Amino acid sequence: MNLSILFDPLFATPLAVGLGLSLLLPVLGALLRLRDEWLAALGLAHLAGASGLIGMAVGLPVVLGAPLGALIGAAAKNSGRLTGNTVYALMILLGWCVTLLVAANTPLGAVMGHALIDGQLYLAGAGHLAAVVALLVLALVALPYLIPHVVRARLQPSFEAANRLPSWRWHLGFDLLAALGIAVGAAAVGVMAAFALAFVPPWVAFRISGSWRQCLLISAAVALIAYLVAFAAALLLDQPFGPVLVAVLLLTAFALKLAKR
Repeated sequence: MNLSILFDPLFATPLAVGLGLSLLLPVLGALLRLRDEWLAALGLAHLAGASGLIGMAVGLPVVLGAPLGALIGAAAKNSGRLTGNTVYALMILLGWCVTLLVAANTPLGAVMGHALIDGQLYLAGAGHLAAVVALLVLALVALPYLIPHVVRARLQPSFEAANRLPSWRWHLGFDLLAALGIAVGAAAVGVMAAFALAFVPPWVAFRISGSWRQCLLISAAVALIAYLVAFAAALLLDQPFGPVLVAVLLLTAFALKLAKR
C-alpha cells in the first residue's frame, strides 16, 4: 500500500472537485428532504446522466451537457401539475431509458454509460473544477435568500397564499439550483454517488440534530468526512470511487444510528 499516492499532484484537482460537492450537495439534499422531495436527487441525477451522455455523443463535455437535462426537468416540474416524488420517479425512468438507448446506439457504447452511473472522479479536470467553483459561488449568493423561503413554505404553507407572495420565484430558483448542483455532481462523481451525497447525510442529520442549523452542519460534516475517507480508501485499495463512497456513507449512517442508541 503506497501512501504517497494520496499526495500526488495528479489527484489534487479531483480532490478539490469532490470537496466542493461534498459541502454543497448535502445542504441541497437537506432542503429537498424538508420539502419531502428527497427522490429529486436521484431523478435529477438520472436526467443529468442522460443529457450528459447525449452531449458527449454530439461533442459537448459532460460537465456542460449534464446540467441541461436537469435544468429542463426542474423547469418542467414547476410548470406542470405533478408534484412531490411522483415527478422525480418519472424522471428516473426517463433518464434511465434514454441513457441506455443512447449508450446502445452511439459510438460511445455502454462504457460511457457505465462511467456516468459509476462515476469517474479521478478523471475530473479543470472544467469540472471551474463548474464546482461557479456553483459554490452561486450557492453562497442564492441560499441565504432561498433557505428562509423554502423553510417557511414547508412549515407555514398558508403564509404565502394569505400574503399573495410570488412564491414561484423561490421555488423555481431553488429547484434550478438543486438541478445544477446534482447535475454537476453526477458529471463529476457519477449518478449514484451524487444521489448518495444528497440523500444519506441529510437522512442521518434529520434523525440526530436538534435544530435546522445543526441539521445543515451535520449533513455537511458527515458528507465531508465520508468523502475524504472514501477518496483515500479508493486510491489506496485501487477501487472505483463511486461504490466506495456509497459504502462509506452507508457505514457512517449505520455507525451514527448505533451511537445514538
